[in-house]
Amino acid sequence: MNTELWSWNENQNWVKITNSERLENPGLVLFFFGSRIKDLEKRYLEIKNLFPNSFIAGCSTSGEILEEELSDNGISLAAIQLDKSTIQTSILSRIGKNDSFALGKELIEALSKEGLNSVLLLSVGHGINGSELIRGVSESLGKQIKVFGGLAGDGTFFEKTFVCANDVPSPDHLVAIGFYGENLKFRYGSVGGWNSFGPRRKITKSKDNVLYELDGKPALDLYKSYLGEEASRLPGSALLFPLQIFSAENPDKKVVRTILSVNEEEKSMTFAGNIPSNHFAQLMTASFENLIDGAEKAAQKSKMETDSHSLAILISCVGRKLVLGQRTVEEIEVVREVLGDNCRTVGFYSYGEISPNGELLNCDLHNQTMTITQIYEI
Repeated sequence: MNTELWSWNENQNWVKITNSERLENPGLVLFFFGSRIKDLEKRYLEIKNLFPNSFIAGCSTSGEILEEELSDNGISLAAIQLDKSTIQTSILSRIGKNDSFALGKELIEALSKEGLNSVLLLSVGHGINGSELIRGVSESLGKQIKVFGGLAGDGTFFEKTFVCANDVPSPDHLVAIGFYGENLKFRYGSVGGWNSFGPRRKITKSKDNVLYELDGKPALDLYKSYLGEEASRLPGSALLFPLQIFSAENPDKKVVRTILSVNEEEKSMTFAGNIPSNHFAQLMTASFENLIDGAEKAAQKSKMETDSHSLAILISCVGRKLVLGQRTVEEIEVVREVLGDNCRTVGFYSYGEISPNGELLNCDLHNQTMTITQIYEI
């Protein structure tokens, strides 16, 4: 396995940042790009010219990661050449009112299961229920095959996200990339670093990923009372105060959910994943130190003890980026330090992170985490 890294920004055209010779036949190109890039079709065609025989996939972001660098409204690209392994791909458009669960099943059922090792999933970040998408993916795959990836971002605009599936990036696509062969090795890490605060409140009215009431009161009004002056900057300011969701029966199994939009008329909030009724919710906040420590722990979980060249795909949440501000690069640097010089890194800041959740689940939707998948070939 070999990896070639490229970057692009408005001030500097395409630059190859790896010192090795050009790869002969990279089967897969991943690129992550700012959602506000001008002439996005032109950028895609330039990539196609650089890698005419590769399958090209990627998505828009809330920040692009390449090695130890962080950019906004640029492009981070990794071309991957597998020597002993193969890939298969599945592409869907979100046609009409197809539900997210059905889309997840359909997307995975197009992949052959024989020899399937792991799946990279990239989805648009708007108009989709990430939890239901993952549930459909998991039902089709079973629990043995791990899935990683993320939901596309759009900075703090929350307006339009894009996915590339071997064509000009579209606001209507989902793509799954299956990795095949026993020579491919994967290791995963996903850690948050957020702390809960305030009272636990019961979710008294919700439907799928829409929250209407907490403790019998309008959810949006209650949430605004905690935000104070930040309430005027919703939904972007909600990234600073996500919700932790858990059940009374299993309080140790917690998930974090980020708000994607608010409905002032209904006094409701739409999240990246499901908000089950009769569960409990609690606000969360974070410090610089806790978030950076969480990134380091995620890197330690994903680290492989190998001298082989590897690739790490980093997918972190836009909420972490907002909290860390100018210190965001520190969580990337600490990951690089843990993974070592033989590991290339590429990734993005997302609206939702997809990663295995322990040994029992092949994947889960996370928010506000740093997720890392390290890949190498033996």
